[in-house]
Amino acid sequence: MLTLTDSASTVVKSIVERTPDTTDAALRISASEPGATDLSLAVATQAEPNDTVIKTAGATVFVEQNAALVLDDKVLDAQIDDEGAVKFSIDMQK
Repeated sequence: MLTLTDSASTVVKSIVERTPDTTDAALRISASEPGATDLSLAVATQAEPNDTVIKTAGATVFVEQNAALVLDDKVLDAQIDDEGAVKFSIDMQK
């Protein structure tokens, strides 16, 4: 199952908190088809029926079924650059 670094958890919480009127919102990761490596990120107000829900350090991520196949043994990390832009990266779990 996908895991999040402490940095990714902090960034995910920050992104989701910017979405007004969504107390149960989360970052949702999806893929266009099974095994696809082109992943999309968006804030979602609720999980879809087949999403995997990951909760880490106060952050919640919904992982769509197709994306879950690719991310099963991965770690999500996030960095914020000097201008405030977020960069996510995915690495293998150790």
